[in-house]
Amino acid sequence: MQIAARHLDKTTIFDVSGDIDLATSPELRKALLRELREARAPRVVLNLKQVRYIDSSGVASLVEGLKASRDVGSRFVLFGLNKTIREVLQLSKLLRIFEVYDDEEQAVAP
Repeated sequence: MQIAARHLDKTTIFDVSGDIDLATSPELRKALLRELREARAPRVVLNLKQVRYIDSSGVASLVEGLKASRDVGSRFVLFGLNKTIREVLQLSKLLRIFEVYDDEEQAVAP
């Protein structure tokens, strides 16, 4: 998995590629929590277009990011979910809890 961060106004966008699994999810969790808790970014957007697979530890990292965003009053947004990731979040009843968009333009809109 690779994570690249970019900034657009007061939004941090993480472009993630590869698989989010037990081996890589701690790196994602660390990046999310640093941006939310330490940098206090008003909005953190996760681009998952290049993510092929996510397991339960990856989902746990997303949930932890969402919780941290709520704790500090930030928005946590996901976009670019493929069919597999969408299904995982749907089955775990989390799809309706996350703010999810189809593309970056919608995700970063005010």
